[in-house]
Amino acid sequence: MNWQAIAERINLATDQDFHFAAARPLGGGDINSAYRLQGRDRSYFVKLNRRELADMFTAEFDGLQEISSIGVVRAPAPIVHGESGTQAFLVLEYLEFGRSDQQSQRLLGRQLAELHRHKQPYFGWRRNNTIGSTLQVNTRSKDWIEFWRERRLGFQLQLAGHNGCSSRLQSQGERLCGALDGLFDGYRPEPSLLHGDLWAGNSAADRQGQPVIFDPACYYGDREADIAMTELFGGYDKDFYQAYDEIWPLDAGYPVRKTLYNLYHILNHLNLFGGGYQRQAENMTMQLLAELGV
Repeated sequence: MNWQAIAERINLATDQDFHFAAARPLGGGDINSAYRLQGRDRSYFVKLNRRELADMFTAEFDGLQEISSIGVVRAPAPIVHGESGTQAFLVLEYLEFGRSDQQSQRLLGRQLAELHRHKQPYFGWRRNNTIGSTLQVNTRSKDWIEFWRERRLGFQLQLAGHNGCSSRLQSQGERLCGALDGLFDGYRPEPSLLHGDLWAGNSAADRQGQPVIFDPACYYGDREADIAMTELFGGYDKDFYQAYDEIWPLDAGYPVRKTLYNLYHILNHLNLFGGGYQRQAENMTMQLLAELGV
């Protein structure tokens, strides 16, 4: 990788001299390569991937800008993105992380509730982005159920079919998509700004204990979708959920709908990684169909 070329792009973006010294690989990512780009007096966080995936970094850059513009929860400042040789790159503020404790969990719960209070008059976003490396279609809609049926579940089910997944999953998924209205009786979601991919690996606390969220897949949708994903893989404690509810309590129907929202992510994991996610997706779909009585 031509690190000096990226350093020059940083210089142009920040209007400050950055003298490249070293690039040190960082672990933890399944989709991208990550590095700490070190200079004489400061560092940056850099993601790399194939050149044809440059638009994925453009969307992440825009998502971080959108979250940061609200000013209620910290996200790494996006610096610059582009292409160099055969690779695409994204440069972000480099943050030193500390230990997430009870206080930082409570603060994140409150801040996430305030982020969700930022709304638009539509579901979706101004552009498509990615969930992992999968296209996430954000074409705007006034109808949340239609949006979730067509741009989330339907899209992932279609992709699973192309990937050779079972006809059973397809037929179950079609039945579920046709009955979604039954999961929203008496509940009208509002189009809140969502992180979109909020699991414990995409949030942390800095050295001062302030929450930080990163790797977004932003769009405007039902806030329950963000909360549901925090429960999918664990990592958030009761202080987080209590603090969120103090600001904006969840609807009584959330415990059922969280399975619907997490089905989207399990289908995406199936499409990205295969393996045992197909059985999990089938079980979740059957659970929802049983709840609906169809």
